[in-house]
Amino acid sequence: MQKSMFSQLTKKQKKMAGQIGIGATLFVLGLVFRETNIVSLVLFVGAYIVLGKDVLKKACINIQNKQIFDENFLMSIASIGAFLLGEYSEAVAVLLFYQIGEWFQSVAVDHSRNSIAELMDIRPDYANIQQGDVLVQVDPYDIKKEDVILVQPGEKIPLDGIVIEGQSVLDTSALTGESLPRNVNIGDEVVSGCINTSGLLHIKVTKEFDESTVSKILDMVENASNRKSQSEDFITKFARYYTPIVCGLALVLGIIPSIITKEPSIWIYRALTFLVISCPCALVISVPLSFFGGIGGASKRGILVKGSNFLEVLSKVKVIVMDKTGTLTQGKFSVTGLYPMNCTKEELLELAATMEAYSTHPIGQCIKEAYGKKIETNHLKNLQEIAGKGISAQLHGHSILLGNKALMDDYQIAFDPILADGTFVYVAADQKALGIIVVADTIKSGSQNLVQQLKEQGIEKIIMMTGDNAQVASSVAQELGIDQVYSSLLPNEKLERLEQVMNQNDDLVAFVGDGINDAPVLMRADVGIAMGALGSDAAIEAADVVLMDDQPEKIGTAISISKKTLRIVYQNIIFAIGVKVFVLILGALGLANMWAAVFADVGVAFLAILNALRCMR
Repeated sequence: MQKSMFSQLTKKQKKMAGQIGIGATLFVLGLVFRETNIVSLVLFVGAYIVLGKDVLKKACINIQNKQIFDENFLMSIASIGAFLLGEYSEAVAVLLFYQIGEWFQSVAVDHSRNSIAELMDIRPDYANIQQGDVLVQVDPYDIKKEDVILVQPGEKIPLDGIVIEGQSVLDTSALTGESLPRNVNIGDEVVSGCINTSGLLHIKVTKEFDESTVSKILDMVENASNRKSQSEDFITKFARYYTPIVCGLALVLGIIPSIITKEPSIWIYRALTFLVISCPCALVISVPLSFFGGIGGASKRGILVKGSNFLEVLSKVKVIVMDKTGTLTQGKFSVTGLYPMNCTKEELLELAATMEAYSTHPIGQCIKEAYGKKIETNHLKNLQEIAGKGISAQLHGHSILLGNKALMDDYQIAFDPILADGTFVYVAADQKALGIIVVADTIKSGSQNLVQQLKEQGIEKIIMMTGDNAQVASSVAQELGIDQVYSSLLPNEKLERLEQVMNQNDDLVAFVGDGINDAPVLMRADVGIAMGALGSDAAIEAADVVLMDDQPEKIGTAISISKKTLRIVYQNIIFAIGVKVFVLILGALGLANMWAAVFADVGVAFLAILNALRCMR
């Protein structure tokens, strides 16, 4: 069950809550005994000290550090001024509601951090090593490459490695955001951060902790806040110039009308009200919190964003370029068609599987997987590889050929033409055609939904790049509804094509790849998205957004989260500035008192914080 926002308060937050409670009690008692001037004054002074000591202390420290114009300075001047003018209750009210707003801000920020921390609860506390007959827990940092660690059921895998003994089922949800289990056996690679749910595993470490998957992910998420978006930079610069300007305006408002009207108390009060209203808390707090919430919300779904700047860029992308293999397709061959000519489908597949019995080529492997039975090779003789074309052998006294069209042309064997997309594997016996096996890289189940989803999200052009031939590429693009295709590309040609696309389009361009051989293209795009990157160092290093599993729909989810985050950011900016400008005008005209000022500051900040927290959902 998800924890309540207030279920776990820090010591600092509990202390703040205690101070607010004492200050509020004294404030209410001061209002009750308002008719008794001395008692009321003592109560208000006590409330002011309890609520204002931290604010006054911070203001003094900042003045010493030549950082004068901040919210603590504004609150200090406004509350002291109100107190000197005899407006005791309003002076205390300003500090009371300001401290309540600060407390809510602290809790909201911690809530966002904890949401990320829950996803990132993958940092291992220890690693088990065998010393004699005893299992010893050591710091993961002390484990070296080639060391053997033991992971018991229920424990996190602390370092990347290869299973050398045992078998189990791993829970990868902390990394991928999905609860799908993964079976592992001897020889399988495993990555840190997964949870071993069943059997005991002996793992030979392949990466030290600093280079492990979990370390790279933690570092990426922890440093995400260092990369500010344009909106955050704008707010930082805005506050830097805005605060001194409003302080100057408040000074003018308090002095010049006082000289003209001979009523200094009225205009100084208005100037102090103006100061409280002008405090930019809502903007300074809510905008970074919105981005932080967006990053946290994405992390919960196994989408790691390296910074709020990339989240902002992703929301503005209009052109998406995608690699085909491993992104839109499975990246794994499978048999998609059997076309026998002088035999049955079963005979054709059995013959081809027998010929490929010793093959390690992906096409040969997928034919054997499609056959799915034990292969008898007792009668397979004189197996020879024909470079770049196929193989030949003797089977049950017959001369068998298996390979591409060029091999059949060499032996002048004619085949009936077929209409199918994919790679054709021709099979012949004794100079006669037996049939054709079609092998293709199958489209992922979520790819069609992805293209439709991207169109609905305002993506104007979807481009596919692939090293496959034009026929295969065109078939995939047509089936998915992709706008433009570049085929038969070498890895370096992908980068050249991407630069052409970026030069031809004024809009921002995202590139989506599998992160293994697409690192240069991922880095060159306005925003690089690596998908299926669990355990891929290249993806984590090169991409700006990392999808930790192979689900194409996660691309649309990432864009949806970015758009929602930016929408909330703009809502907070417009709301905060709009309310402040309106109440500032009222304050200058004497139509808004300190209570209205408190709402314009703390109330707006509180509402903006609550709005920002929607990014987590």
